[in-house]
Amino acid sequence: MDAEAQESFREFVANRSSALLKTAVLLSGGDRHAGEDLLQNALIKAAGRWHRIDEPEAYVRQILYRQQVSRWRLKWPRRELSVAEPPETGADADASSAADLRLVMRGALARLTARQRTVLVLLPHSRLRSSGGTPTFEDLPEADVARILGCSVGTVRSTAHRSLARLRALAPELAALGPDSGARQQPSRDSSPAEVL
Repeated sequence: MDAEAQESFREFVANRSSALLKTAVLLSGGDRHAGEDLLQNALIKAAGRWHRIDEPEAYVRQILYRQQVSRWRLKWPRRELSVAEPPETGADADASSAADLRLVMRGALARLTARQRTVLVLLPHSRLRSSGGTPTFEDLPEADVARILGCSVGTVRSTAHRSLARLRALAPELAALGPDSGARQQPSRDSSPAEVL
């Protein structure tokens, strides 16, 4: 890599690594360390081809998704994520309810399969919000999600449907995020991983 490409790569990493880390953490089921590993591997792969990449962020995101798909295709045993019950509080009900919902969301996402998590992370915000209020983060069209995951649009739709049903079964408290509830706990795409998870 020449000096100009090296400087361009460093600038890209400095400017976009936090947004890419959010996606990597979500794809890893809320495991920050696994997300950091996923992002680091994606950046290493991108660095080797940096001078040939036209759209660096799209290229790195594609690597993230494909690496995550490869991880869940492996026959490794899943690790369970233990989340302690938050203590009951009476005074700060609003502040603690947002934190409670984040804990519930993190625990529920961790109990989904990697494929289910990936579909929920990638699908359009409005599509999933209208079907029950579950927050999503990447806002990609179904056709793009299907292309990334190497499956049909119908498979993406059915996986999303099953994933949402499973998420609601695991965490009925997330109904508070529904479109009719008026709740403001919906994490934005630019929320920090700490706010989302």
